[in-house]
Amino acid sequence: MNKRGIKILFLAVFMPFAAWSGGIVTNTNQSASFIRKPAQDAVIDATGTYYNPAGLAFLRDGFHLSVSNQTILQNRKVSSTFQGLANTEFEGDVSAPLFPTLYAVYKTGPLALSFGVNPIGGGGTANFEEGLPSFEQEVAILPPSLTAAGINTTAYSMDAAFDGSSLNWGVQLNASYALNEFFAVSLGARFITATNTYKGHLRDIMINPLHPLNANGPGNMVSAPQFFGTVEFAANSAVQQLQPIIDNSAGEMTLNQLVNIGALTQEQADQLAGGLGGIYNPDMQVVEIQTAYAGIAAQMNDLAQATQDRELDAKQTGWGIAPVLGINIRFSDELNMAIKYEHRASITMTNNTTVDDVGMYPDGVEVANDMPSMLSLGLNYRPTRALSLSAGMHYYFDRSADYGKALPNDQIIDNNFIELGFGAEYFFDNGFSISTGYLRTQTGANDRFHSDLSHSLSTNSIGIGGSYRFSPNMAVNFGFMNTMYEAYTKTFNGYSETYDRSAIVFAVGMDFRF
Repeated sequence: MNKRGIKILFLAVFMPFAAWSGGIVTNTNQSASFIRKPAQDAVIDATGTYYNPAGLAFLRDGFHLSVSNQTILQNRKVSSTFQGLANTEFEGDVSAPLFPTLYAVYKTGPLALSFGVNPIGGGGTANFEEGLPSFEQEVAILPPSLTAAGINTTAYSMDAAFDGSSLNWGVQLNASYALNEFFAVSLGARFITATNTYKGHLRDIMINPLHPLNANGPGNMVSAPQFFGTVEFAANSAVQQLQPIIDNSAGEMTLNQLVNIGALTQEQADQLAGGLGGIYNPDMQVVEIQTAYAGIAAQMNDLAQATQDRELDAKQTGWGIAPVLGINIRFSDELNMAIKYEHRASITMTNNTTVDDVGMYPDGVEVANDMPSMLSLGLNYRPTRALSLSAGMHYYFDRSADYGKALPNDQIIDNNFIELGFGAEYFFDNGFSISTGYLRTQTGANDRFHSDLSHSLSTNSIGIGGSYRFSPNMAVNFGFMNTMYEAYTKTFNGYSETYDRSAIVFAVGMDFRF
């Protein structure tokens, strides 16, 4: 196991763990209404603070408030054909029981001022109780590597765990103005605070070498660093044992010759020969035997160090600002169109590290973690008083954002991420409405982007739910969404990994007007 191998055991992505609906790092599921009908880009209500800020200029005069929460449950599955893995199927749960949003708007005449707070990126905690393929591969190669070196080993075990959380809070302010009864514009900005936390450990690596130096008996499970340390000590002892022979000008003799002249007993010679295993041959000179033992000692030292217990406790924080521009064209009471552009938020994360045994997060080091520019288009049409149809598109400029990856974006992202949503809502005379919608996301990330810890999958989502208006000034929204991910298989040299996920969302929210 080399140094790179140990680092990969704790490798964590420099981006949120939980982008639900939206791009690679951006959340667009920013209201309960979105969950039941995922096409909100031309909406004219308080949630337009995020979806359609320009449209706020067409609200009724007064104070408008919208609050909601989502409970999001996601399951991640990774399967691997890497030879020697004790597990070939890995599952991790990502949960966000609280995913709140708040929007407030004050409208007077042609002017609307709005304020919003929402989890614009991330918002979940990833828990990999059984690890991942990249956690185990460098340990899984120990048995075949040791067997090839003459130490027959068939099994390993380890205690590996990794928890990561990520949350980007957005605080948004907008000013919206209606130039006339058809056309409105908005100007705003979103202040983003980003926090990532990483905690993990790799402990108790054990192997079962069929070797006389196995402290628990040949073939039994034993602590890997303990075994490697024992073999290192024995190898160094052999080096020291042979040094006086070399100093006495007998370094070019073989073990059999040393036994014949009485410099070694037959038992000592057999032990020295046996300790080298398959690399020993009777014609080896003492200096060659000593060099071989020195190499074994160095190798065992490296393995002992590499299989020691490791801990990680790190936190990253950063912030950025994204200007937001909006246009709303109200062709009639039945047809509305909206355009919004969010500029890239340049975010630099700074490591605040308590423990980092593998050197992945040096304290004080900075790394990029941008949120990309995004263009959204929305259309809402009411062919009848009871029926509303909507459509929306989100286009994320991923290729121009710095996500802190080792390779430049043009090598890991072929096309920018795109999202298309469609929805329908039917209003009853008693204040109830029912709605449904479909959301399609298409990733542009390529093979170099994907790994078991960081992969972007295309999805198909179905939302359903409804609303109930208690009075002209108060309503409740409730919704459910099921997201179906398209599995992705990546082929490596000699094996493959398949990444898949599933997610469900429950949401409820309240809208008020004063």
